[in-house]
Amino acid sequence: MILLQSHSKFLLQTLWNRLQNLEKGIELDHHWVEFDDVRYHVQVSTKNPHVLLLSVSLPPPSSETIFVNGLPFGAIDAIKAAYGSTVQIKDPPRDGYNLTLKINLSKLPANQDQKQSFLVKVASVREVVLGAPLRVILKHLASRTVAPDIDPLVALVHRPRESFFLVPKADKVTVVYPMRFNDSIDIVLATSFLQEFVEARRTAGLHNTPPCSWSPTPPQELKEVPADALLANAGFVTFVIFPRHVEGPKLDRTVWNLSTFHAYVSYHVKCSEGFMHTRMRRRVETLIQALDRARPELEKKTAMNRSFKRLGIKKDSRNNSFS
Repeated sequence: MILLQSHSKFLLQTLWNRLQNLEKGIELDHHWVEFDDVRYHVQVSTKNPHVLLLSVSLPPPSSETIFVNGLPFGAIDAIKAAYGSTVQIKDPPRDGYNLTLKINLSKLPANQDQKQSFLVKVASVREVVLGAPLRVILKHLASRTVAPDIDPLVALVHRPRESFFLVPKADKVTVVYPMRFNDSIDIVLATSFLQEFVEARRTAGLHNTPPCSWSPTPPQELKEVPADALLANAGFVTFVIFPRHVEGPKLDRTVWNLSTFHAYVSYHVKCSEGFMHTRMRRRVETLIQALDRARPELEKKTAMNRSFKRLGIKKDSRNNSFS
């Protein structure tokens, strides 16, 4: 199955194009939206062509999710740790956005590999910001501790006004997703997909992956969550993350995969729907061709009681070719 990449391809391409045409001083003003309603705005003025302003709008949080100054907790520290002095946080951000970063392109590393690595990290700003609270919790799990001043149940935004939930403990972190879909067909496909997803976990080659379960009703971990936050029409998916799943380089991959799990499911549901539509169209075309071949050839009689067969357009054109 296809996993979503952590960096924005369009943002990375925009940064590279700007860097290659840095001396031309071309004005830049791009807006676009990516999955889960994350919006971007990139702006460069002719007065200061070496400075790029990157603004990011996050999905609006639900009532049970807490933002600090418009950002998830731990986001500011995560940005400073990821980008250092090359990137500055503008306060306040651009109107209509949660975050605006000021990037000095003239301060990028001279080494091409280091430059590429830094630009990929900038293009992964979504993961850095939205994954910040999850990263804090999982880092403490790696050391078998619980983050200080953390609630027993943590709600994190991942879609517009929708949250998933974490129950952090010293030896494990339980992650629960209420799965919601708008389309009735998507609900059926997603429910089937998630049940097969859980069954696949039981195969021999996946015994080291996090335990996974699906249920049509909320698990016990969400018994204190308001009912309006548990309106899931495709059931609830639960993962249990242990310290071995967040050791070393596994941490970044685990943070991204958990942050975008709903988008991952939605992507494969839409792919399945498109595949079935294609198969249905091909089947209909095959049936139409079979009906055309089975159509009887009509015979007509002339005034002399002689019969003849009416030729179709294709047959007539072959018999009366002037070439």
